[in-house]
Amino acid sequence: MPKIVKYGIIGAGAISQRRHIPEIHANEQSVVAAVVDPVKDRAHSVAECYGAQAFTSHKKMLEQADLDAVVVAGPNALHAPQSIDAFKAGLHVLVEKPMATTKQEAKAMIAASKKAKKYLMIGMNQRLMPPHVKAREVLDQGKLGKILAFETNFKHSGADHWSVDGAASWFFKKNLAVLGVNGDLGIHKADLMRFLLGEEFTHVGGFIATLDKKYPNGKLIAVDDNAYLTLKTDAGTIGSIHISWTNYAGIEDNGTVLHCTNGVMRIGMDPEYGVMVDYADGSKDRYAVGEVATNDKQVSSGVSDAFTECIINRRKPAIDGDEGYRALQVILTAVEAAKEGATKKIRY
Repeated sequence: MPKIVKYGIIGAGAISQRRHIPEIHANEQSVVAAVVDPVKDRAHSVAECYGAQAFTSHKKMLEQADLDAVVVAGPNALHAPQSIDAFKAGLHVLVEKPMATTKQEAKAMIAASKKAKKYLMIGMNQRLMPPHVKAREVLDQGKLGKILAFETNFKHSGADHWSVDGAASWFFKKNLAVLGVNGDLGIHKADLMRFLLGEEFTHVGGFIATLDKKYPNGKLIAVDDNAYLTLKTDAGTIGSIHISWTNYAGIEDNGTVLHCTNGVMRIGMDPEYGVMVDYADGSKDRYAVGEVATNDKQVSSGVSDAFTECIINRRKPAIDGDEGYRALQVILTAVEAAKEGATKKIRY
């Protein structure tokens, strides 16, 4: 296995420029070897900063660049085909969430990974954030007892305030994004709650809508900008996921509350204590483990570092294709349920 993992970056947008590329560059065991973006000037300017090759076609990069792995970080609709192309080229794949836009695509990616005998990791960084890691540790200790219910939010002012293309971003184009706020934020929370609960979701319902986010011409965007989902797990735990691109107050909400038989845990809701526990007997635990990362307060996601370590040490990623598939199926079923106006069983 390589001592230094050579990465090709497919998509030089915000997530690559602000997280994947600088994190790969900062790791002594990885290097940015090539950058692909359909916008030629962007590809060249980003590549030049890191001494990498620049391409406008991912297929040409796969043919010409000396690589060990790729990061697939462009539009949602391209995740599956570009990942599968990389597997056919014999490379490991770290793909942004959602891993795909259909159940069939996700399964095809997993199959391609197995056929190539290469790793597939999904960039769902919520479960790697220190407050969430600590929360899971505390829950595993058992002092809080059984989790009965939860509420989790992920709300900010929208992809137009994050994307390098602003309101012209692919995030708002139905053919490229397919899923709106659900694919951007909902998928994160579906994965995080599976991680924290240690349970699988069995039923989902709720409301999904486009309430206010608009194109520059004043028309509502073609994808959803808000969703309120209700869920149930195989252990009977019930809860809600509230996600939004219209949180215009400038304060990002990425908090979670867990109601347990012996108390309540709050995560990401205090700037000093990332995890706060209040027990039924009146005692309290406070853990200063840092804040949950936001668009405005960037910290290392740990995603590319974890993937690099997996490649070098020949260890299967914890957030692999199966994990990505299950989170995706929660969201895809939620979209169907909202259209039908009924709670639906999730079929994995």
